[in-house]
Amino acid sequence: MEFVTGTAKKERAELAAILAGELDEKQVTVNGIVHTVRAMGEVVFVILRKRDGLLQCVLEMKETDVDVKLIREAAAVEVSGVIRREERAPGGFEVRIEEIRILSEPAEPMPFAVSRWKLPVTLETNLDHRAVALRNMRERAKFKIQEGIVRGFRDFLYGEGFTEVHTPKLGAKSAEGGANLFKLEYFHRPAVLQQSPQFYKQMLVGVFERVFETAPVFRAEKHNTKRHLNEYTSLDFEMGFIDDFTDLMEMEAGFLRYTMRLLEAEYAGELALLGITLPDTERIPVIRFDEAKQKVAEAYGRQIRSPYDLEPEEEALIGQYVKETYGADFVFVTHYPSRKRPFYAMDDPKDPAYTLSFDLLYDGLEITTGGQRIHDYQMLLDKIEARGMTTEGMEQYLEVFRCGMPPHGGLGIGLERLTMKLIGEDNVRETTLFPRDITRLEP
Repeated sequence: MEFVTGTAKKERAELAAILAGELDEKQVTVNGIVHTVRAMGEVVFVILRKRDGLLQCVLEMKETDVDVKLIREAAAVEVSGVIRREERAPGGFEVRIEEIRILSEPAEPMPFAVSRWKLPVTLETNLDHRAVALRNMRERAKFKIQEGIVRGFRDFLYGEGFTEVHTPKLGAKSAEGGANLFKLEYFHRPAVLQQSPQFYKQMLVGVFERVFETAPVFRAEKHNTKRHLNEYTSLDFEMGFIDDFTDLMEMEAGFLRYTMRLLEAEYAGELALLGITLPDTERIPVIRFDEAKQKVAEAYGRQIRSPYDLEPEEEALIGQYVKETYGADFVFVTHYPSRKRPFYAMDDPKDPAYTLSFDLLYDGLEITTGGQRIHDYQMLLDKIEARGMTTEGMEQYLEVFRCGMPPHGGLGIGLERLTMKLIGEDNVRETTLFPRDITRLEP
C-alpha cells in the first residue's frame, strides 16, 4: 500500500533558487517552455519561460550532440546542465546545456511572436488569442500585479479581523434594482445574475461584524467604452459598529498603503518590467461632491450640467485638480446626492438631500463606491416607501433589520479598473483576463 503525505519534492531546480545564487556551478535539471531560440553560429541560446520569469540556457554545438532543429518555440522541455554566472543573462545566471529532453511539442506555429517585448497585434487580436497572448512577459506581468492587489486586499482585511465570505451570484432579485440585469430561467423560475453582493454583505454583518469578498458581478449595460465591462471582479467589504462613513475610507486607505508596500517588496520584477511608479497613498484628500463640482467649474471654466452625478469629464478634471493642488493621485469624493444612491444609503441627517457616501477616484477615474448604510428597520421601510418601491423579494433581507443590526457600511472596488490605472493602461480590457463586454463572449 502506498500513501500520499503531502507535496512531493522534485529533483528539479526552480528559477528563484537559481537567481538567488544558491546553485552556482552546480549540476541541475530544470524544465520550462521554450520562449525563444536564437542561433549565434556555434552557440545557440534557448530562453525558457518559467512561472516566475525567464531563464537563459546556452547550447554549445561543439560540446553536445543535441539536434537544435528539435528545439521549437512553445515546446515543453527539460534541460540538464551546469549553472554559471553571466551578467548579460536575465537575472545574472544561465544554464550550460548538456542534455535536453522534449516533453511536448506544439502542433502548429504560434499565431504571433509572444517573445517580442510588446505584442505586435491589436487589442482585439490579443483578446481573440488571449491564452496565447498572455505568454508574453509584459502581458503576464499585468496579471501578477493584479494578483498582488487581491493578495493585499485579502491579507490586510484578515489582519483587521474580517471574515472572507462567498455569496450567491444567482438570485431572484438584485440588490441594486433597475433594468440593467442579466435575466435567466432557473428551473422554470425567473432569476437574475447579481449586480453586487450588497444584500448578503449587510446580512452577514449581523453574524461576523466584518466581512469581505472577491468575486464577479454582472451589469447588463449596453455600453461600449474603455472603462466598462459587463462582468468584472469586485473587491467588497462591509463592516459593523462604525462611528461614521469615514471609518470606511480609513480602512480603504489602509488597504491601499498595505498593498503598495506589498507590491514594492514582492513584485519588484513586474513593476520594473512594466515601468510602474507606484502612487502615493500616505495622504488622500477628501472633498464633498458639491464642492468638487464647483471647484472644477471655477478652475477649468466648465459649466455644471448634471447637479446629481459626476460626468466622466468631471471625474477626470477632479483628478487633475487634486494632482495640481495637493500632488495626490487619489481623492475621496463624499456626500453624493440621495437621488443617485441606492435606497439603503444613509442620508446625511444635516441635509437629507445628500448621503453619507463616497467614491474614490484614482487619476480621475472612479474605482470605488461606498458609504454608510441604513441600519434602522423603520427608517429603511420609510425610505423604500418614499422611493415608491415595494418590499416584494426583499423579505429575507429586511428580516435581519427587524432582528437588529449595528451601524455599518461598506464599499466595492473595481479590480480591473484599479489595475488599469496602476499599470498605466487606458482600456479596462487590457487588465481583464477574459473580458466580457457587449460584443465578446469568447474565449
